[in-house]
Amino acid sequence: MAAGRGARFMSQTILVVDDKRDMLSLIERLLTREMKDIGVRCAGDGKTALDIIAGEQVSLVLADIRMPLMDGMELLKRIRQLNSSAVVIMMTAYGTIENAVESLKLGAYDFITKPFDEERLLHTIRRALEYNALFRENLDLEKRIKDSETIGQFIGRSAPVRKLMETIRLVAKAEVTVLITGETGTGKELAARMIHALSGRATRPFIAVNCPAIPENILESELFGYKKGAFTGAASDKDGLFQTANGGTILLDEIGDISSALQAKLLRVLQEREIKPLGDNSTCRVDVRILASTNQDLKAKISSGQFREDLYYRLNVVSVHTPPLREISEDIPLMATSFLSSFCRELDVAQKKFSEDAMRMLASRKWSGNVRQLQNEVKRAVIFSKSDTITAADFGCETISLCPGDSDMSVFAGMDYKKGRRCVLEQFDRHYIGRILNETGGNITLASKKAGLERQSLQHLIRKYGIKPSAFRRDAKKI
Repeated sequence: MAAGRGARFMSQTILVVDDKRDMLSLIERLLTREMKDIGVRCAGDGKTALDIIAGEQVSLVLADIRMPLMDGMELLKRIRQLNSSAVVIMMTAYGTIENAVESLKLGAYDFITKPFDEERLLHTIRRALEYNALFRENLDLEKRIKDSETIGQFIGRSAPVRKLMETIRLVAKAEVTVLITGETGTGKELAARMIHALSGRATRPFIAVNCPAIPENILESELFGYKKGAFTGAASDKDGLFQTANGGTILLDEIGDISSALQAKLLRVLQEREIKPLGDNSTCRVDVRILASTNQDLKAKISSGQFREDLYYRLNVVSVHTPPLREISEDIPLMATSFLSSFCRELDVAQKKFSEDAMRMLASRKWSGNVRQLQNEVKRAVIFSKSDTITAADFGCETISLCPGDSDMSVFAGMDYKKGRRCVLEQFDRHYIGRILNETGGNITLASKKAGLERQSLQHLIRKYGIKPSAFRRDAKKI
């Protein structure tokens, strides 16, 4: 997670505003020393600060409250009036509850008193920068969705796709919990992102949590946070993902895999809208819209005692179903053509087209991995095709089905026995490794355990086929 945060912080700038030169120098030295990828600007008064904000992209403002001419409270109001996306942290040597409450009411992210503890200041700034990065990502997502005729790349004209799009538009505006169901690779997370982006929470954080990819003993602390000393290694307080998503939306991906104990705690969040961090004696309220997704039959899990019935009905206020590719096969030519155009731009190659035999092959395939599999194979064809027309042969052994009785055996024409056998084995390795990495969110240790392989053996196969585990990691994938 640290690497991801570093990448996010690289383009961010902090503006420090204080009328005391010594304080400006102290904070500038501290930030320059401890946060090397961050740009630091300084201003001795509110007017100079506003001029900098108007002309530059500032991620965070650290402002003193007591300043002549324009105090910190007035500066905070002006920043909010500018509709700035900058996060504001207030500082004061006159720390009173009134100051704190007033600044938070006006939109400050946090409040810190002087003389401050350096570690606490740095911790607060890092959290604020993470929040700012999430905020900007969601603004970018909203813009991309609004600019896209297909709204987030759900492509198709078939009745199931039209129904899906209409359902998403309707539920997006309603402040209700949504359960998204569908097979692997059908776009459940994309549906969740669309619901968020078309909702009234679009400018607030969207957090996607891949539940089965996080070990059970860690998932609870990631969701709810913890207090310093709650367990060995808890060196400081840590906000959970529910707190990070406050005001926005959280997606609990593959909800059917969470433990019974965690199901009970999620039920409390849904009922009371409050969480209890590990090691804390008190609860805190959160304003989060909860979306959940699953590729499992939760009613069957309820019958077998693996999933709480009361939690199911709390989650399933409204349901959205993403259809498998076999039910929208008429949309495959449109999807494949759209993916082809997109990947050519992404990979910076001349625009290509499909031959008739390639399109017939794509339309007649059985896609066990659904849209995700179709995307992956079109992308590989763009990479490996040598002309501006992609033929069925350019898909090579990747297009061979392993299902007995399938009609794709024509791809073996012209191959000798050894080459055909090698193609089938290679396809099995690629598909199996891809599936197991997808199930574990790119975690090689977990994947090797599920596959019954030594970790080194799995790593050898990953290197052999040029598979990137990072491509399977999800946002908070992202964890």
